[in-house]
This record gives sequence, structure tokens and C-alpha cells, in this order.
Amino acid sequence: FFLGGHDTVDFPIKFTPKHAGCYHCQILLKSSYDIRLYEIECVVNADQADAQLEFLTPAYQTVTQEIPITNVSSEDWRFEAVLEGQCFYGPPVINVPVGETVQYPLTFKPVAEC
Repeated sequence: FFLGGHDTVDFPIKFTPKHAGCYHCQILLKSSYDIRLYEIECVVNADQADAQLEFLTPAYQTVTQEIPITNVSSEDWRFEAVLEGQCFYGPPVINVPVGETVQYPLTFKPVAEC
């Protein structure tokens, strides 16, 4: 576009996503002198939330907590789990397909009273 000596123009866009994910958009601008197609991709991340789990179990007894992981994005997810602390166990990798919820089994297996 040529706008009376200006080489830029503001084009405000308001985007209000309801969920985390990847959003694609095309904007077609036409004038009698030019046609332009802009492709926009917006990636929305969910708010990070701190979580705390408390495991209460009799001494030497194992307890497992299923942690749901829901994929509301448009791409499959692959997570690598890094567990810190003694006596915690879980799969090192978990895959969550688009639109599904997968349970991550976090296990606490105490070897002494603590």
C-alpha cells in the first residue's frame, strides 16, 4: 500500500483465545493497486501453575498418584519427565495426543520412615 507518503499503517488486531494452543489466521488486504495476504500464527501457552502433592502412606508402603495431563493444543505432545528426590518413580517419557488426557503415574516408594 502507498498511503500518501507513509510507508506504514497501524492495523490493530484483537485476539482473545479461550484455550492454549496454536491459532492460524489469514488476512487479505485489497486495494485498486495491490493485493496482500498475511498469514499470522499465534501460539498461546497456558498459565504456569505451581502444584504440590502430599503423599501419606504407612512406612515402607508404595503409593501412586495419577496426574492428568490434557492436551488442548493442535499438536501431539511428548514430555520427558525428570524426577528429583529420593523414592519417586515414573515413566521417563509420556506422549499426549491432541485432544486427549493421559495419566502420569507418579509413585512414591519409601525405603524408610521419613
